[in-house]
Amino acid sequence: MEDHTRNIPLTASEISSLWNSYQSETMTICGLRYFLKDVECEQTESLLNLSLERSLKNKETLEQFFRAENYPIPQGFTEKDVNMDAPRLFSDKLFIYYLLHMSMIKMTMNTFALVVSSMADVTRFYNENINQIQDLHLKAKELAKEKGIFIPDPTIPKPEQIDFVKKQSFMAGWFGERRQLLGQEISNLVYNAKRNALGQALITGFSQVAQAKEARKYFERGRDISGKQFEVFSSILNKEYITNSSLILTTEVTDSTTAPFSDKLMMFLVTLLSASGIAQYGTSMSTSSRHDLSVKYTRLVGEIALYAEDGANIMIEHGWMEQPPMAADRKELAE
Repeated sequence: MEDHTRNIPLTASEISSLWNSYQSETMTICGLRYFLKDVECEQTESLLNLSLERSLKNKETLEQFFRAENYPIPQGFTEKDVNMDAPRLFSDKLFIYYLLHMSMIKMTMNTFALVVSSMADVTRFYNENINQIQDLHLKAKELAKEKGIFIPDPTIPKPEQIDFVKKQSFMAGWFGERRQLLGQEISNLVYNAKRNALGQALITGFSQVAQAKEARKYFERGRDISGKQFEVFSSILNKEYITNSSLILTTEVTDSTTAPFSDKLMMFLVTLLSASGIAQYGTSMSTSSRHDLSVKYTRLVGEIALYAEDGANIMIEHGWMEQPPMAADRKELAE
């Protein structure tokens, strides 16, 4: 067991990163255990087991960090949040897509945690995590290729020579003629279409099985938002005669109406996907110079932000939102 004792306490950034990681890893453990119950493909099963093994190890390490700091171990998610007797809800194909996209989200989270950390043992933990997540992502991508379900991004023609932008209209897009999409803009649009296709499938499944009426209605709304945003990205690409390199994945959801997960866990996952979506849209906006694309991303961010806020209110109302680490209220202490 690694020794995490120190004379200097963890920073706000470090304890918050570790707390968020604990929530994510315990949720992942619940999901993977349920997926493994029904998986049919041996290769997919092996990959799910590898991911589960790493998440269990990370959970143990995170608990060591909290104990060393005399910090309460978060509740996170437990066996109470998963129903192993529930019938199958998702296909093997969706398991692979889930591993692909969740590994991308985890890479972003762990990279940020590494950047804001200063303690050697914390930075080492996140550095090792990033390497493991990259390995899992590459394995999932190769498996998707083997199964024939990986669709590569579209290609663009090679220029005959280098060139420079000559007109301010390069930035235009609101009115008149629009230039063709840049490779980076295509990459953003395709990636966002894929994310929404997966999100729509997951939330479709959740809308069938949620117990609380508010949660069920919330998931139905999220399913529709994901579908509409998928169409937004697809239509932009279609107008340019470019494939969106994505598939509608709702067909990978069974007709089960028995909940495999607690409403709390499903709400948390949708909140995580929403937050990740907002961050990705922000990145897409910053790397898309055509004004019409920036306007669309701004509108879509607002739509997701409102949806995420409504979800947080539901979680608070039902007592499902565990309080993250926060600063002391100095005014209250003074009184």
